[in-house]
Amino acid sequence: MQERYRTVAREGVHEIEINRSRFLCTLAPAATEQEAQDVIQRVRREHPTATHNCFAYVIGADGGVQKASDDGEPGGTAGVPMLHMLLRREIRYAVAVVTRYYGGVKLGAGGLIRAYGGAVGEALDALGTVTRQRYRLVTVTVDHQRAGRLENDLRATGRAVREVRYAEAVTIEVGLPDADVDAFRDWLADTTAGTAALELGGEAYQDA
Repeated sequence: MQERYRTVAREGVHEIEINRSRFLCTLAPAATEQEAQDVIQRVRREHPTATHNCFAYVIGADGGVQKASDDGEPGGTAGVPMLHMLLRREIRYAVAVVTRYYGGVKLGAGGLIRAYGGAVGEALDALGTVTRQRYRLVTVTVDHQRAGRLENDLRATGRAVREVRYAEAVTIEVGLPDADVDAFRDWLADTTAGTAALELGGEAYQDA
């Protein structure tokens, strides 16, 4: 399982113009292939008169799902260079749609490859990316008397507090790198005088 991956920071659109053709690159995070397809269909609805709406997406921290479409451009000149740019930048869980409005000047195969790949690269620079790290989820259960101070201590020491639930006892879900679990167990015992319980959960990704 991948330790970390990079994805787009936010959804947005970046436009470039080459020889009077407009290239609008829509970038969006996509947790699943269906989410990626939903973005593609939405962009097509927003630009029904565009000459082409080409796309590429990569789903999975390991890049297990990859798809690209030239949408009528010469084979290999649009979707593939877009996909290559996402992979070169190590982008995952993201979709790119480049909408082209033809400006009357043919760009040739090389020009198209540079334009479509470049539109994605410029959009990534403009919108920004974030790195997400794999974490082990741990649940700490503690009494109400110690909960407030423990939560403050967790945040003060830079640990990723994901959720706090109040019931008969207080449960605090924390994300930890695998390598830190044993040290965290010792720290928790010292901090709470051995009164807190710790339960290991599954794995998740969150901002590094």
